[in-house]
Amino acid sequence: MEIGAGLIGSCSKEHEKIYQEWFNFADSDNDGRITGNDATKFFAMSNLSRQDLKQVWAIADSKRQGYLGFKDFIIAMQLVSLAQVGREITFDLLNSDDDFENLKTPVMDGLDILLEKKRSLNSSDPDLSGSLPVQASISAQWFSSKPSKKIPLSSVTSIIDGLKRLYIEKLKPLEVTYHFNDFVSPLLTNSDFDAKPMVMLLGQYSTGKTTFIKHLLKTSYPGAHIGPEPTTDRFVVVMSGPDGRSIPGNTVAVQADMPFSGLTSFGTAFLSKFECSQMPHPLLEHITFVDTPGVLSGEKQRTQRAYDFTGVTSWFAAKCDLILLLFDPHKLDVSDEFKRVIYSLRGHDDKIRVVLNKADQVDTQQLMRVYGALMWSLGKVLNTPEVVRVYIGSFNDKPVNENATGPIGKELFQKEQEDLLSDLKDIPKKACNRRINEFVKRARAAKIHAYIISHLRKEMPAMIGKAKAQQRLINNLEDEFAKVQREFHLPRGDFPNVEHFREVLSGYNLDKFEKLKPKMIQAVDDMLAYDIPELLKNFRNPYD
Repeated sequence: MEIGAGLIGSCSKEHEKIYQEWFNFADSDNDGRITGNDATKFFAMSNLSRQDLKQVWAIADSKRQGYLGFKDFIIAMQLVSLAQVGREITFDLLNSDDDFENLKTPVMDGLDILLEKKRSLNSSDPDLSGSLPVQASISAQWFSSKPSKKIPLSSVTSIIDGLKRLYIEKLKPLEVTYHFNDFVSPLLTNSDFDAKPMVMLLGQYSTGKTTFIKHLLKTSYPGAHIGPEPTTDRFVVVMSGPDGRSIPGNTVAVQADMPFSGLTSFGTAFLSKFECSQMPHPLLEHITFVDTPGVLSGEKQRTQRAYDFTGVTSWFAAKCDLILLLFDPHKLDVSDEFKRVIYSLRGHDDKIRVVLNKADQVDTQQLMRVYGALMWSLGKVLNTPEVVRVYIGSFNDKPVNENATGPIGKELFQKEQEDLLSDLKDIPKKACNRRINEFVKRARAAKIHAYIISHLRKEMPAMIGKAKAQQRLINNLEDEFAKVQREFHLPRGDFPNVEHFREVLSGYNLDKFEKLKPKMIQAVDDMLAYDIPELLKNFRNPYD
């Protein structure tokens, strides 16, 4: 299965060369991106109706980024070509059997004359002949420059760029002032915004996590170990790369172009059990997988791991777009350790899907009982009123064992597999919306954190009895949270975990904290109420 690697978008070398010249022409600021303004001018030459062009943009920009890269531009041009011969433009074309390799280029009225003018201009001035895309490096520089420096609006050419700008100018100052990075989450970097969507697999050992990834990739990845014993003893991030290789955790954590710098807070004990496996693969161009060690049972989980396992899974859960909990019919027991891991996913319930793997190892009657037992076990752990989505199947490269399941089982597994794969296919499309969602969640958390910290600072005496007052505040943290909640009318569910907060707080002098800065809070409120909606409006479909 290849997500986003359908036939559409593939073309001959000759056509690719033509499209590259068109793309460079349409890209008015040479940033490697065609924004809505660029597109409306260029696409007008196709003489298609506004409705057709609206559909073309919607399909080409399926990730809702607010711009077209070169590959998206090729898809747009192929759709324009089909529309010009009377084809209806729908999302079904992404999976159609058309021969896109040999599809004629669209007719663009007056484009040849404009290109000829540009060529003659370029030949008289060699400096004008196409510069390399510079967008990525520009937004990366924002994070290294001084925070006081304003980022010009003209350099924002996508929704993600807009979020970066808002973070640096409005949210980051609040986070830094009130030590948000020490209590909740490390400060964001450029690579956190640009990272591909991630899917994490969790489960007890030998439930088929590594085999599941291998099944989707249709090949093994560097450093993969599969066996009935606990084989994967480390966190492995499987991502796209120029060649097949494994990179050790300490190296990965310091690479600026990877979103894993926050893992350094878990120490060398963890980083020695973390690695990145890179390989060229069409699916990995759209999704990154996180393979995890099997959750052990009994005391082994706590005594034999030299790092905070649940802390690490919680860190990855915040970054991931989908979390798959894998079970097999013979390992339905949710151990105390697995329960702790699932509890650490609190706040990310919408990302969780359950996979009952190796379901062809039992017959239909047993499978029904196994399914009931699994739902009963999960009901005691996942405290949500909604029923969690469970996919049943056998996610490996072997044919389904029909002797056990019968023909009904085989048909069921195929439908369930298709549902799960379509869920995975949707991830890249929803990635931008997920980024906005996580960003808004983070902004609200940072605001509440600022209220708590400034409240604790206010409760400290000016001169005498500071140590006693600090201890009293830390001991009665639940009551202090309640005071903040009442004073600022905040939702109780948005407050952080009291025990964790108390633990971090004990390392600080409360009187060294900053007092409340209403201007900073107001800036974040304005960002949530006006700036983000305005950003989404600016980068919506230009034909809306």
